[in-house]
Amino acid sequence: MTSTLISPSVDRGAALPEGGAPRRRTRVFTLPEVRWAAAATVLFLLALPLQLAGAPAWAWGTSYALSYATGGWEPGWEGLKALKDKTLDVDLLMIVAALGAAAIGQVMDGALLIVIFATSGALEALATARTADSVRGLLDLAPATATRLDADGGEVTVPVEELAVGDTVLVRPGERVGADGRVLDGASDVDQATITGEPLPVAKEPGDEVFAGTLNGTGALRVRVERDASDSVIARIVRMVEEASETKAPTQLFIEKVEQRYSLGMVAATLAVFLVPLALGAALAGSLLRAMTFMIVASPCAVVLATMPPLLSAIANAGRHGVLVKSAVVMERLGQVDAVALDKTGTLTEGTPRVTDIRPLAGSGLGESDLLALAAAAEHPSEHPLARAVVDAARERGLVLTVAENFDSTPGVGVTASVDGRVIAVGAPARLLQGEPDATAARMLVLAGELEDGGRTAVLVEADGVPVGVLGIADRLRPDAAATVAFLTALTGTAPVLLTGDNPRAAARLAAEVGIDDARAGLLPQHKVNAVKELEGAGRKVLVVGDGVNDAPALAAAHTGVAMGRAGSDLALETADAVIVRDELATVPAVIALSRRARKLVVQNLVIAGVFITGLVIWDLAGALPLPLGVLGHEGSTVIVGLNGLRLLRDAAWKRAASAGAR
Repeated sequence: MTSTLISPSVDRGAALPEGGAPRRRTRVFTLPEVRWAAAATVLFLLALPLQLAGAPAWAWGTSYALSYATGGWEPGWEGLKALKDKTLDVDLLMIVAALGAAAIGQVMDGALLIVIFATSGALEALATARTADSVRGLLDLAPATATRLDADGGEVTVPVEELAVGDTVLVRPGERVGADGRVLDGASDVDQATITGEPLPVAKEPGDEVFAGTLNGTGALRVRVERDASDSVIARIVRMVEEASETKAPTQLFIEKVEQRYSLGMVAATLAVFLVPLALGAALAGSLLRAMTFMIVASPCAVVLATMPPLLSAIANAGRHGVLVKSAVVMERLGQVDAVALDKTGTLTEGTPRVTDIRPLAGSGLGESDLLALAAAAEHPSEHPLARAVVDAARERGLVLTVAENFDSTPGVGVTASVDGRVIAVGAPARLLQGEPDATAARMLVLAGELEDGGRTAVLVEADGVPVGVLGIADRLRPDAAATVAFLTALTGTAPVLLTGDNPRAAARLAAEVGIDDARAGLLPQHKVNAVKELEGAGRKVLVVGDGVNDAPALAAAHTGVAMGRAGSDLALETADAVIVRDELATVPAVIALSRRARKLVVQNLVIAGVFITGLVIWDLAGALPLPLGVLGHEGSTVIVGLNGLRLLRDAAWKRAASAGAR
């Protein structure tokens, strides 16, 4: 009995419950398989007591006939269409077996087969729909409409699909952002946990990027659309999940090929089971009943279902926890990984510069907060990433910044501005101190050198031309980086390799912090590819984790590539096999462990299916297997295999995977 994953399309017009997320759980009787199975069951239950009570045959026979029709027409029709394409569907064999039982007077047994068969299909469809529901929760993020502003300032409500790059939209307090874009005017806190996983709302002001589907706070924002709706982050997520639901792992494709040959062999064996005893003088009814029972119990329904439920369940579970695996093929391959190569910036580190050191010059009369406040006030008008780091550090300390005047920025040097009547300069020490041979300048250069030796970027602060302190800025290590490296080492048996284009000094320092022995620095994209090929040439199945354009070739060359979603470039996101949407590095080893669990369940399912089929076939050939028991055994094994695979939908499966490295 084969299944098709319900398409995870989004009902954009669905009513939104409190909190903004549509109700996505599939209702049982919205599935046609459930409705037909229920009808077949009710009709069977009406006919059975009438037959047992000795009612006229027409009374219970009509109900049985309707039970056959309601429970068997859909799989029978699908089987005939498959037969037209020269494919022998297992579903059709089940219907033939039921009709064969009815033909020899076993009407009740055939109806029972139809009911159990239809019920099994309904349970499978419902379980598949629940899987799709789990995935669909990632898709119902963007609103259906947005408020577009015309050139004259007028407001027009339009479907988000009609927004074009360059349009300006108004996002009112409490609304969801309708498109990926950049803030033109206004300030607000935006909850973008659905995209980045950040637990707290993020302050947005002019120049900041916002994403479709994120929830606006208390302020109104005017946003310029920068991506077409079909190319937004949400749209890309949709495409990834749709690919995951439509593709099949190599094991499943192999099983389908085997299924065709097996089904043909089973038909031949069924004919032999029927004709050989008949030729030896056995009764027609007994031979036909044994043959029909053989056809039922030998059908490979459970084998067919052994692969996809575990893999699709693992995909859905990983998706709920912020890992979008693009296909069942990828989910299967993740479990084969035995070597890991990690990028540095944006992967092991957060990818955002942060102030790590504040060192006022002795004798300047400034404390750390004073020095930081002066620098932040001067840097506030600048859009440079280091300037933002300084301003963010001041905000984190709750410092009140004076409005700067006469702001000026010189690329490659720094900025100057008037703050509280003093001319404050912030920039590169070597540039600002050119031509200043005095002792203060020398001390500043030494201090800056110490920071740079530790992997920081040194920023000098001057007041009225006199150095007053130095700030150290660095890309901060992710809090879970060291634990993730240890987890990956435990899973694969070897420590990950660091592949970075950064300088050797910074790479060595970071590698030592996280526990990596093999750090390869100063690499261009082709060098990273060569490193991956070197590992794979040694027989390793390499997982590459990266985020930038320079990582894309290595992601494509690796056995499996994973991109960090928040900082990841478009090229990296498209090239990677999986995306860490919430930017949590610890989910990488967790999804590997989940994949390995899925692979174990596939093997377990194949064993279960094989044991049931073998046992039932032997019973039927060597003894006298009652048709109802054969039906129950066959369909029972199918249900067991399906439910066994769906165990990976539970949150407990993810928690178990996330803690596997600790054992």
